[in-house]
Amino acid sequence: SRVEKPLPIYVPRDEQFEESKQNAFSAGRLRAVLHNLLPQLKASISAHNRDLNSFSDIDGLYKEGLLLKLGFHETVKKLPKMVSKLQESSEGLLKYETPKVVSKDKFAWLRDDEFGRQALAGVNPVNIERLASFPPVSMLDPEIYGPQESALKEEHIAGQLNGMTVQQALDENKLFMVDYHDIYLPFLDRINALDGRKSYATRTIFFLTPSGTLKPVAIELSLPHTSPNSRSKRVVTPPVDATTNWIWQLAKAHVCSNDAGVHQLVNHWLRTHACMEPFILAAHRQLSAMHPIFKLLDPHMRYTLEINALARQSLISADGVIENCFTPGRYCMEMSAAAYRSHWRFDKEGLPADLIRRGIAVPDPTQPHGLKLLIEDYPYASDGLLIWNALENWVRTYVNRYYPNSSLVCNDRELQQWYHESVHVGHADFSKESWWPSLKTTDDLVSILTTLIWLASAQHAALNFGQYPYGGYVPNRPPLMRRLIPDENDLEYANFLADPQKYFLSALPSLLQATKFMAVVDTLSTHSPDEEYLGERQHPSIWSGDAEIIEAFYGFSAEIRRIEKEIEKRNADPNLKNRCGAGVLPYELLAPSSGPGVTCRGVPNSVSI
Repeated sequence: SRVEKPLPIYVPRDEQFEESKQNAFSAGRLRAVLHNLLPQLKASISAHNRDLNSFSDIDGLYKEGLLLKLGFHETVKKLPKMVSKLQESSEGLLKYETPKVVSKDKFAWLRDDEFGRQALAGVNPVNIERLASFPPVSMLDPEIYGPQESALKEEHIAGQLNGMTVQQALDENKLFMVDYHDIYLPFLDRINALDGRKSYATRTIFFLTPSGTLKPVAIELSLPHTSPNSRSKRVVTPPVDATTNWIWQLAKAHVCSNDAGVHQLVNHWLRTHACMEPFILAAHRQLSAMHPIFKLLDPHMRYTLEINALARQSLISADGVIENCFTPGRYCMEMSAAAYRSHWRFDKEGLPADLIRRGIAVPDPTQPHGLKLLIEDYPYASDGLLIWNALENWVRTYVNRYYPNSSLVCNDRELQQWYHESVHVGHADFSKESWWPSLKTTDDLVSILTTLIWLASAQHAALNFGQYPYGGYVPNRPPLMRRLIPDENDLEYANFLADPQKYFLSALPSLLQATKFMAVVDTLSTHSPDEEYLGERQHPSIWSGDAEIIEAFYGFSAEIRRIEKEIEKRNADPNLKNRCGAGVLPYELLAPSSGPGVTCRGVPNSVSI
């Protein structure tokens, strides 16, 4: 049954945070932010819950802090002691570090090349897919959601393809898409009826340029189909003058807001935190602590049950931070569940299978990973494949040591019960699906374990630790939008023309919504001092008395260090324009090691924040 705050959700003692993790977590961070600070801020600032008036308002959050910004010196004295102490120690409550995305180039976020780059090397690099046919087609039921055809036409993009025809660009694998049409459209009526929320279901078409970067060439914005003659779809193309420039910036902001919601609710919460949990619970229930597979998985399960329990009470709870900060509002978890129902498949969650599913890679036995990337400079995928390979080799060595032949896998009752419970109880909605991998051979076991360890370590890190560096500057990735793009027939159009910057800022989250969001993603992007990273294990000699396995683990650690050097080398290669260039952020989210704090790098062993 649900346990509400302040009572904690029960988490077994050996799964709870250890002291240094607990301290790092609660010392003025998530607990303070969520339990003490936000209600106080809400009460004291609600009267001032104003729009961002200028970009300097946002800059002020990094220099002066929120309360100074609002002239709240007096209010602070009335707040609890804890808050006053924070005020004294921070010279302006809620003063934030400058997010990395604006640290080198303050205006990068406005540019189309950076918008495209973040689809490959930002905090959500897992939605880009190859466009197999043009125009794209919806899979939603036309009886309910109207015509499946897109409003995109060849003439929208034909002039922007470097002299190619649309068909040539398709044939040569030059067209890519980020498609949020089908996930958002079923929810839009309800989202747009919420107070202060306005959203489209977006599709963005990108062209792969000769230099290997992505150029956005069209954005389709869809609203629910209300009547046969209603204009529910609109296409925006790159600007040619001042007015179309602001419309294009608003369209990109709506795409980023769609992207922020799918990133948080589907790729981060659902596909790493939530879908890992049944495998962890079943491991504790079905595998002995001495079982070799339990010992292999143990560091990759650390703290996940505790962080998920905290998330259910404070983050994804009704009227919690996620509902308050993201476009879908009270429909956030419903959207997450709908994505699970329609898209999630365990057999596609490993990196190679996911890249092939999205059409970004094709099988190629001549390549080192057996895959050829169709976008060569795709930092998440190219670094990820190095880590996937290292994990797979380590897991194969380990599995072969204990299961020299497949009959041992079939006859290991604990192992079979673990997998059976994970599938049939933990993922019961899908228990009858034919796509579940069988567990009959050593290869099956290697594949299942590699996928689980990948999700807990590298996949979660790639999606999590860039949240503040990229999302902490709210205009770069607004978590919600409050206005649609005005049409020439709208009353607001005159206001938009008169002061487009004011209109743009009023469409972004309010000052309080922005700071609330920044406080949370700052915490989520933080490594604790006791973090254990890929290739590390506290006291390897304790978990295995087997010298051969310890030797193999040291070999794996050395390979992880080699990968880190290779990533450094790639980040210094001027030919790789998605990770190297004037003011371009290097791609370090899959660089395995990190110090504590918000570092925009580091791959912990487990989902621990």
